[in-house]
Amino acid sequence: MQQLGQFIPLVLIIVVFYFFMIRPQLKKTKEQKKFRENIKVGDKIVTIGGIHGKISDVQDTTFMITVEGGVKLKVEKNAVSMDSSSLIGAEQK
Repeated sequence: MQQLGQFIPLVLIIVVFYFFMIRPQLKKTKEQKKFRENIKVGDKIVTIGGIHGKISDVQDTTFMITVEGGVKLKVEKNAVSMDSSSLIGAEQK
């Protein structure tokens, strides 16, 4: 019985670690994957490098984005960070 009492704090630490660290990260990764799969031509995005652009072509593993000045860049789908329309609302506040 005493040995079981020694393992209870360790089990509690693992449970807390899972619910506050691992589970939210898995949820965020899942949401980001879903976001990348639903991007379509015309969507405004921001890459992980901070480049703002508009999707002009969607391929299997890459996007073609048009940035200011009409320059087109080919970026990996994994390089897309977020939808820039959410940033536009924040800038106007």
